[in-house]
Amino acid sequence: MTIRSFNPPPRSLMGPGPADVHPRVLAALARPTIGHLDPAFVGMMDELKTLLRQTFRTQNALTMPVSAPGSAGMELCFVNLVEPGDEVVVCINGVFGGRMKENVERAGGKPIVVQGTWGRAVDPEQVESALRQHPKARILAFVHAETSTGVSSDAKALAAIARQHDCLTIVDTVTSLGGSPVEVDAWGLDAVYSGSQKCLSCTPGLAPVTFSERSLEKVRDRKSKVQSWFLDLNLVMGYWSGEQKRTYHHTAPVNALYALHESLVMLSEEGLEQAWQRHRHHHLALRAGLEALGLELMVPESERLPQLNSVSVPAGVDEAALRARLLSRYNLEIGAGLGDLAGKIWRIGLMGYSSRPANILLCISAFASELGAMGHNTDASAAISAARALLDQDADCR
Repeated sequence: MTIRSFNPPPRSLMGPGPADVHPRVLAALARPTIGHLDPAFVGMMDELKTLLRQTFRTQNALTMPVSAPGSAGMELCFVNLVEPGDEVVVCINGVFGGRMKENVERAGGKPIVVQGTWGRAVDPEQVESALRQHPKARILAFVHAETSTGVSSDAKALAAIARQHDCLTIVDTVTSLGGSPVEVDAWGLDAVYSGSQKCLSCTPGLAPVTFSERSLEKVRDRKSKVQSWFLDLNLVMGYWSGEQKRTYHHTAPVNALYALHESLVMLSEEGLEQAWQRHRHHHLALRAGLEALGLELMVPESERLPQLNSVSVPAGVDEAALRARLLSRYNLEIGAGLGDLAGKIWRIGLMGYSSRPANILLCISAFASELGAMGHNTDASAAISAARALLDQDADCR
């Protein structure tokens, strides 16, 4: 067998991630590779930190991209902040809250689970009750934007409760950063991680993180070594801190960092608040089209993520078969449900460069055609008209 160069098929990525990568970001990947300690590269690293602070809305000195995907950003937070025996309150209302619990256990901590309902936001009253019942807990961990369900929880309210109980917060913003408000300083968040492949319009493989000074004090005061050498903040800080001088820790993914830099420059050019508005506006247009097809969104409106839409599968429709048809006939990727929601929902992403009118109209017309072929009564013309009516309301979001 002769193996030749791989040329991927063209796809429109409207699943839970990765999202479409902007052509400017793809072009940045092709720029000449230089050394990861080259003065020019070190200068670019400083710019990356500045751009990430703007995106996280923070002044935290330790704000950087981890040289690994969002899951490593999650693990970085837990292995540095959780020591053996620590009690950690973990909110679970989807798959990724469950992964937080797993990280607490692997770090030797004792997870105290606040079990929520899949498809609903974390309940602040349940969190308050758990922290009252476990006064030794010093960390509250929760997912701001639960990718498995499309739910947004009230990070500001949860962080306020944590502060009242002298707890640090570990917060997952993998799906929210760049697509909906994330206010690290204003909300008082402590250890926050994200991913490059969603609302930032970048390639997978990097995990932006930011740490408050309060959280770094806990890292410095550890009584035991961090269990991971690669993710030990005491070592990583030496590479990302300082002015024009870095202590060698690892060979950074140079070209991937070019790509993240370019994506953040683009986000700055658009304006962060304008990007939030674009995602919200396009969500409303997609919702209008889907509802005109007789489809329902699972999450209550006040708790929905605009960039990740969970759509209930109608009775009698084979959800996996429909996804397969969308991929083979339209080169359109959407996501399936996970865990308790497997087979019950589709997850349609409107993240970063994927959040644009052409994708919305493609998705609605493809759904209309394939649902009709499966015997579901649809009116494609009405659905497209409903979406266009919303899209035409705000030319700045097109």
